[in-house]
Amino acid sequence: MKVLLMLIILVGSLSGQNLESILLHQRDSGGWPKNKDYEAKIDREKLRQEKGLNDSTFDNGATTSEMRILAKEFRKNGGKKYHEAFHKGLKFCLDAQNENGGWPQYFPKAKGYRTHVTFNDNAMVKVIELLREVASKDDFSFVEEGLRKRAGESVKKGVACILKCQIRVNGKPTVWCAQHDEETLKPAKARSYELPSFSGNESVGLVRFLMSIKEPSEEVKASVEGAVQWFRDHQITGYRLEKKKGDFPKGYDRVVVKDANADPLWARFYDLEEGLPIYCSRDGVPKRKLEEISYERRNGYSWVGTYAARLLKTDYPKWKKPVRK
Repeated sequence: MKVLLMLIILVGSLSGQNLESILLHQRDSGGWPKNKDYEAKIDREKLRQEKGLNDSTFDNGATTSEMRILAKEFRKNGGKKYHEAFHKGLKFCLDAQNENGGWPQYFPKAKGYRTHVTFNDNAMVKVIELLREVASKDDFSFVEEGLRKRAGESVKKGVACILKCQIRVNGKPTVWCAQHDEETLKPAKARSYELPSFSGNESVGLVRFLMSIKEPSEEVKASVEGAVQWFRDHQITGYRLEKKKGDFPKGYDRVVVKDANADPLWARFYDLEEGLPIYCSRDGVPKRKLEEISYERRNGYSWVGTYAARLLKTDYPKWKKPVRK
C-alpha cells in the first residue's frame, strides 16, 4: 500500500472513486489510518461509521501521503472538498505535535509506545518535510496564511526536537533511536523486539533531512558530522545478507555470509552500552547474531542492510562541499 500511495503522489493517477475513498477514510480528527486499499470497493456506510475512530497515524506514510494526493488533485482540478480535507489534515498534523517538538506515531488518545516521538518508518521526517513545503513552497499557496505560518513555526520546533533527541556519547553527537520517550526524549522501547538502541536505519532518514536544511546552523552541521562518523565507525565489512533457498516456511532463510568484496552493512539496532549489533525475537531478549533469533522474526523484519551506503558515498559528499566552503 505504501508503494501504491507513492506512485499516486508521483504520477497523480487517481480515479474519482479512489479520491472519494481517501476522503471517506479521513477521520474526524483530520488524520488517516494506515494501510488502506483505496482501490477496493467502497462501503460508504461502513466508512462513515468509522469516522470517529482514533486510529489516525503517521506510520507507514499514512496521513502525509493522503494529504499530498489531495493537494495535487486540488492544484490540478480544484474542488472545495479537497481543499477542506487538506486543511483538516494540516490542522491534525499541527495539533499532533508535542510541546517538545516531536510527533507521536498515533494521535489522538494514543497509548503505549505509540505516544513516543517516532522516527521509525521516517514518520516524523515525512510530517516535517510536508510542513516545510506548506510553509515555503508556491505549490501550497492555496493554504490559509495563518496555517502556513504555523507550519513554519512547527518545523523549527521539530528540528530542535531532532537535535535534542540525538544520542550523545562522551559529549559527542551520534545517531538516534527509532523512537524516543515523549517527555524525557531518551531512547525508548517500542514493540517487544524493538529495544532502546542506536538505529542504523532510521537515523539515515534523519541525517538526510538535516542535510536538506538550507543555511544550516552550526548545531545542525555538527549533528550531521557526528552521525556520519558514527556510521563510518559502525559499518559491518566482509559480510553480505542473502536469502538461502531451501525447505523453509517461506522457501528461504535470511543468512549473513562472509564475502570480502561485499558492500558495507549496518545492523538495524546497536545496543546503547557497547554499540554492538543486536537482534531480537518477540521474547525481547537481545542476541548478537541474526541466526540466534527466531525464524519468524529473522525473515519478517529488516535487521541488517546497506542502510547508510548511499548516505556516505553520495549524499554526504554532495552536502559537504557547499556547506564547508
